[in-house]
Amino acid sequence: MADPCGSRKRHRAAPPLGLGRGLLWAGLLAANLTCGGQASANPATPAAVATTTPAAAARPIGLASPAGQALLLHRQTLRADYGPLSQWLETQANLAYCGVASSVVVLNSLALPAPAAEGYGPYRFWTQTNVFAAPASAGFVRPAVVAREGMVLEQLHGLLISQGALVRRYHGDDLTLAQFRQLLRRSLADPADRLLANYDRRALGQAGGGHISPLAAYDPNSDRVLILDVARYRYPAVWVATADLWRAVRTLDRSSGRSRGLLTIQAAPPPPETSWPPGPNRSEPPAPTQTPGSAPGAPHR
Repeated sequence: MADPCGSRKRHRAAPPLGLGRGLLWAGLLAANLTCGGQASANPATPAAVATTTPAAAARPIGLASPAGQALLLHRQTLRADYGPLSQWLETQANLAYCGVASSVVVLNSLALPAPAAEGYGPYRFWTQTNVFAAPASAGFVRPAVVAREGMVLEQLHGLLISQGALVRRYHGDDLTLAQFRQLLRRSLADPADRLLANYDRRALGQAGGGHISPLAAYDPNSDRVLILDVARYRYPAVWVATADLWRAVRTLDRSSGRSRGLLTIQAAPPPPETSWPPGPNRSEPPAPTQTPGSAPGAPHR
């Protein structure tokens, strides 16, 4: 059975509510399946989009550990995104919503004007429900389908641009390790953009498959990246080796036929269909910076 988050299983219908759906999710848990795309088991997969790491991954360092805190506070660490992301970090609402939760964290941290949030009166912020409110989002994803199948990188890109964000997509097999490091340095030093990673957990020495979460900091001294995992019921925030994450984003997602990768996201004036008035607790979104252009990628303006 494929991963629910990121895979697109067109051959089977959604199970009915009740026992059938309960058995489905029980099966997903028993199979150690996660979100972020379907992994390839094809031994002929090219090395550029390999689905297994050629060497053992370096042991992740938990953010809450003394070593993890030391990395965060190191004077050379690039952590411009850590504060806004950690303030809005939330757990994905179901096994397949890693991309949805990651989108919500990013949109809130950039203060993009949001639609109404049920139960909160005049206060407006992004939730894992109202992120699907923009009519334009239906052209990319639908919540009932995402709850069963998750999202691939292209769909995540589409969901975010439908909310008025400026997004640039980088597939992992288009990036050399040097370009990957350059992108981390530039984005995580810039408070006006955010970075989402779509990766295969197994390349990091974790159990599971494809997943999506925000990246929050980079320490060039240790060459490690901080992942704020939205599956907080399963894994904490961890520092991982840059080379391991690079291999993890280069893995093949069979659902899309392409490698996984990264998205850079910046605030921008929303299109007319998502021009939600800001709530009384929100400020105007920050002005976007120039989209990174030196590394390969597919820009969207």
